[in-house]
Amino acid sequence: MIHELFMTSRPISWVNTAFPFASAYLLTTGVIDWLWIVGTIFFLIPYNLAMYGINDVFDYESDLLNPRKGGAEGALVERSRHRGILIACLVATVPFLVVLGIAGSWEANLVLLVSMLAVLAYSAPKLRFKERPFVDSLTSSTHFVSPAVYGMVLAGAQFNAPLLALLLAFFLWGMASHAFGAVQDIVPDRAASLGSIGTVLGAKWTVRGAALAYLAAGVLLLATEWPGPLAGLLALPYVANVLPYANLNDVNSERAHTGWVRFLWLNYVTGFFITMILIWYAFVR
Repeated sequence: MIHELFMTSRPISWVNTAFPFASAYLLTTGVIDWLWIVGTIFFLIPYNLAMYGINDVFDYESDLLNPRKGGAEGALVERSRHRGILIACLVATVPFLVVLGIAGSWEANLVLLVSMLAVLAYSAPKLRFKERPFVDSLTSSTHFVSPAVYGMVLAGAQFNAPLLALLLAFFLWGMASHAFGAVQDIVPDRAASLGSIGTVLGAKWTVRGAALAYLAAGVLLLATEWPGPLAGLLALPYVANVLPYANLNDVNSERAHTGWVRFLWLNYVTGFFITMILIWYAFVR
């Protein structure tokens, strides 16, 4: 069961939620304290277990039709194990939420509530935001941007225009990434009667929209404090990654999976350069 929970939490993506919180909180406070440790651990593992565990349980039938599921990109756990996964999600997240809720301000708790509601609403029955085109990309981006916003609010950050530009750029990056990820699933999603931004726009227009969103994110970073504008250049590899699929037809949309695999590893390379820029910023401000 431990191995199943580990795979369900998609460890390849842990850093995508822990890093935004950890860096936002640390750069705001300038210290590593117990709240930083608790928050980082929460957004590293429990948060991802809840986000992807709920998704894997309630997407089980459609995932059976998806050839890329059953590994690092999504677990296929037997139906008999689903109740255990949902219980594990509760056990893993509730203690952290209680501690963070007691320690945080009402503003921070509101952001945390929105973050957890987005996790639930994306996959849970009745809500199923993942099946609502465009709302799916908005919600998915919230999954990754909200930890950063929470870290800032928890640490008492003062929001100004450059910081808002940074967050909006991050949000556009998240939407673009989700949209591009939806392209590879167009055929199995339609077979399972699931809606998504990809099934509505089609492969080529979804890819083109993702490319434009990446570019817009890069331009927005030019409005951030130095050396933030340097990060705008990091949008270019993402654009280059998706452009080969700009004329992809829906029938062959699964070919975008190659680009998605590159995207997963590109995040680690980008993360390295973002870390260097943040270290630079910490020393020059």
